[in-house]
Amino acid sequence: MINMVINPVAFQLGNLSVKWYGIIMAVAIILAAWMSIEEGKKRQIISDDFIDLLLWAVPLGYVGARIYYVIFEWGYYSQHPDQIIAIWHGGIAIYGGLIAGLIVLLVFCYKRMLPPFLMLDIITPGVMAAQILGRWGNFVNQEAHGSPTTLHFLQSLHLPEFIIQQMKIGRTYYQPTFLYESFFNLIGLILILALRHRKHVFKQGEVFMTYLLWYSVVRFFVEGLRTDSLYAFGMIRVSQALSLVLFIATIILWIYRRKVVKPKWYLQGSGLKYPYTRDMQ
Repeated sequence: MINMVINPVAFQLGNLSVKWYGIIMAVAIILAAWMSIEEGKKRQIISDDFIDLLLWAVPLGYVGARIYYVIFEWGYYSQHPDQIIAIWHGGIAIYGGLIAGLIVLLVFCYKRMLPPFLMLDIITPGVMAAQILGRWGNFVNQEAHGSPTTLHFLQSLHLPEFIIQQMKIGRTYYQPTFLYESFFNLIGLILILALRHRKHVFKQGEVFMTYLLWYSVVRFFVEGLRTDSLYAFGMIRVSQALSLVLFIATIILWIYRRKVVKPKWYLQGSGLKYPYTRDMQ
């Protein structure tokens, strides 16, 4: 069998190694920005708002992702404090990035007088697309994989040969959990894109909440297969626990907003029939 393992380094620029992971993440961010800007045009939100948000959310999102990881690996970093900022050695967590990004968005919307739930509805599909694409960076790096498995099992999934070979690390084959997460998030993205403009389906903010529900379920089950999970108290997988909390909290929020809080802008929903304008403030 021909060795088809992908080199994580795409090309060299002098002494600088440009890695596929960085290229994939850059493309993912550009894709998310483009999708948000295009949807924003339909809601009468100018592209500058999304570009300015991106300039704050991306770097601070990476900071949040690193802080989250360091907190739950404090046993190591407390002994090696010089490694805390060494993000180039790996060690970020997507939940930390999402939490930081959400905080940035809320502050940004407050400063720009933009409705946060509508902004979240607009950017959610782009964020999902970025996550779907970004997991392939983990694939190239042969990381974020699952437990050991067999060649026969991977072949039974009818995977392309290049994926099977990339899942062979040393002499062992591993579960392609990156692919599971990417695939099921793609299904979720397709459903959201198909439904978000239909009348009487989503109220304002519910595209975002649908994403939270979908991703929390996907991540809960995928996390159970991974071998690199962050743990709390030595036995609780942090991402599984957070996924469960997000799922329950989102359902409660959804019911509360539907049954208790019914402001005019919320009842108008997320459909194109009701684009946002600053006159609504």
